[in-house]
Amino acid sequence: MKSGVSRVIWEARRWSRGLVWLAGVWAERGARSAASQAERLADEAWYWTHRGAVQAGIAAEFSHRHRRPIVYAAVILSLGNLAALKITEDRGQPRPVELAQLTFANANRPVERMRLRREAPPAPSALQERLNELARAYGEPVGIAVSDVQTGWVASVQGDRAFPQQSVSKLWVAMTVLDAVDKGRIGLDDPLVIGEADRSVFFQPVTYNIDEDGYQTTVRELLRKALIQSDNAANDKLISTLGGVGHVTAMLAAKNLPGIRLGANERELQAHVAGLTWRPELGEAGAFEAARAELPTETREAALAAYLANPMDGATPVGIVEALAAAQRGELLSQASTEFLISTMARARTGPRRLKGGLPEDWTIAHKTGTGQDWRGASVGINDVGLISAPDGRTYAVAVMLQRTHQATPQRLELMQSVSRAVVETWQDSSPRGIQTASAR
Repeated sequence: MKSGVSRVIWEARRWSRGLVWLAGVWAERGARSAASQAERLADEAWYWTHRGAVQAGIAAEFSHRHRRPIVYAAVILSLGNLAALKITEDRGQPRPVELAQLTFANANRPVERMRLRREAPPAPSALQERLNELARAYGEPVGIAVSDVQTGWVASVQGDRAFPQQSVSKLWVAMTVLDAVDKGRIGLDDPLVIGEADRSVFFQPVTYNIDEDGYQTTVRELLRKALIQSDNAANDKLISTLGGVGHVTAMLAAKNLPGIRLGANERELQAHVAGLTWRPELGEAGAFEAARAELPTETREAALAAYLANPMDGATPVGIVEALAAAQRGELLSQASTEFLISTMARARTGPRRLKGGLPEDWTIAHKTGTGQDWRGASVGINDVGLISAPDGRTYAVAVMLQRTHQATPQRLELMQSVSRAVVETWQDSSPRGIQTASAR
């Protein structure tokens, strides 16, 4: 263990990195459109509350451990910046599966379904017509799919086209981890340590807890952070614990879940989208944003165009809802793991005004959102997918995916909420309790 003075210096370095990180974040946010700022504030207001609580905890711990005079602490904090050392050690993170191994034939063409859908009735025509209307009215590439979990019918718009998942892909990482738990290869309470080399990009609150000995955590905690908070570092640590993204690909194949892929962890994916190559020093506070800002416009444009044409994290809306429906039916994981997955998704804090915003109070949702990078007035990979349950227990798997949207935040939210309302109307038209509820209104 380090001496008291060294510890204070180390704490000073961490606070300094945090201030730099915040400066970078706010600088980037200042360059965003008002619409993007509005969605960040609406969808992630909880983030600032959480961050404030974490920093308050750090301050309390610091004052408890170091009962030094305030003036002495201030001097040490000032010297901390001079003593800071850049940590660039790469602790052997697994290489991502090569993109060529996972490439769809063409992201702009329907992807052939290898999973034969079980015999199911046709989707309600009124729902299909409504989804078509919503997609046409939105005026930009949008993928929508709705499936009745019990009967298996599927209604969709561009349902077999690959769309960027962004953080929706955390679902498949979690599912792979839980599959390994079911097979006895991993335990939910297995200890893990988050260290400096595990830093990722963008939202990663778990890294705020890293101290000189790292942060002691468990598989269970990281699963919760990845699904509830959409923590990128938690997700990337789970991938490295599995042995790399190739294990996620293998799980998807073994479970016969076509139309879904994952070609990299979060930090490598986001670097790819921006036109960067990931290197460990980009995990330092504000370093990724600074490096991205230095790229020529042509580099950013070319990288984004290549990503949208063939997203390395691409998935089809139909592939997603069929996977979610299979999970809900208990076809993919053990009962315990299925319950853990869905109950954790139900606690998601992101996207409270997306699909959830169009549901009546007596409906429930277990979901995962995705939100990609902003560039030149547009946002990439604005998604929400999940399991929506009616008061009588009937459940629908739903996916709404926006490839790249210039629409303002209210229009994005209205589209997703309208899909949810269409599902509610379908239930009201078909379920005895739904018909009774609709009549009462």
